[in-house]
Amino acid sequence: MPETTDLPGTRVRDIRLARGLTQEQLAERAGLSLAVVKKIEQGGNGRLDTYHALARALRVRTSALFDPGAPHATTRADDDKVDLMPLRQAITPPMTAAGRLLLGDVVEPEPDLGALRTTASALATSYYGDDYGRIAQFLPALITSARAAVDHFDGGPHRTEALKLRSDVLQTAGRYLTQVRAYDLAHVALRDALLDATGAGDQARAAGAVYLQGWLLMRQGRLDETERLAMATADDVEPRISRASKGELGVWGRLLIRASSAAARNNRPREARDMLRLARTAGAALGGSVAAYPYGWGKFDWSAVAFQAVENQVVAEQPRRVLGLSARIPAAGTTATANTWNRHRLDVAQAHVLLRQGREATDVLAQLHGVAPEWLRHQQMAKETFERSLRTSGRRKLTGKQRELAAFFGTA
Repeated sequence: MPETTDLPGTRVRDIRLARGLTQEQLAERAGLSLAVVKKIEQGGNGRLDTYHALARALRVRTSALFDPGAPHATTRADDDKVDLMPLRQAITPPMTAAGRLLLGDVVEPEPDLGALRTTASALATSYYGDDYGRIAQFLPALITSARAAVDHFDGGPHRTEALKLRSDVLQTAGRYLTQVRAYDLAHVALRDALLDATGAGDQARAAGAVYLQGWLLMRQGRLDETERLAMATADDVEPRISRASKGELGVWGRLLIRASSAAARNNRPREARDMLRLARTAGAALGGSVAAYPYGWGKFDWSAVAFQAVENQVVAEQPRRVLGLSARIPAAGTTATANTWNRHRLDVAQAHVLLRQGREATDVLAQLHGVAPEWLRHQQMAKETFERSLRTSGRRKLTGKQRELAAFFGTA
């Protein structure tokens, strides 16, 4: 059988050999076990963080380890097709040869944009409250109603408002679908959200859709594209600081944060720092106030930049810096959403694991399990952090907290 040359493991091996390194030397430089390096080079799959560690050790971008693969080589399950059917039908209705969407025989009453806006706002609140069941239940009907509202108004300010509404609803859908890892469907929702915002002439809304698109691309390991997309859009919407509104500062700052996150994961720490410096400018311009757009980028203030600085240090495997920076961000001193704060606490848990402080990492994860179990359920990083904490705890018998978390994560 001919050797497959487009796997990340093959790239790792080729670059390692070009650097004159043994597998043992690469493992030591990357802070990984020899078994992990061997597994990757033999064609096994690894987490994006693992590939980042290998790229950093090999002094290349993380994206250099990835080439287009063969999609047909992987067998995929159909489990999500039924569960996501209502959202698939709402977001991607079939189209006839005449170019009309096949929406069925549902008769919509006269659109009430005010009532639809109230529902959209309530569902955005449900997302930040981790009420994913409510989102999955009501979002398909809201998307269909928003689509009907756009079709109903053929011009004027009502159509513009309908386009903005549908953009916001689709951004909520894209955010939710990215969270639950339904990436292809999320991409369609965010693409259409961007088109609606552009059609409404709302650059800030369009930039919000781009911000979420960047999160989706990062989840897929498309780091180069994320950085370029976020920076290009940040350049497009960069405000005059002296006259900028909160919303303008917020979306600009959020895009810079997204670009910094991608650069950090792509083994470009200098660029990541430069982008964060610009984001701090936006945070400083807000003073003590907060910018918010619940359908797209959530909230932005000085603490959003601080959280990203911590996350970048996790990526760089500098756990003491993580804990030092985190100590300067008290929960009571931020206006971050619950999801943002919880994500920050996961970074802290990772830092404890890197310092072989298994008990402290378990305590953080147990706190998150207590306050946000539904959110935690969809965080693959949380499960992997817990498994690593078990290996570093040095205990033969699990504590009560560890048993509870093991049952929650399905860890053997």
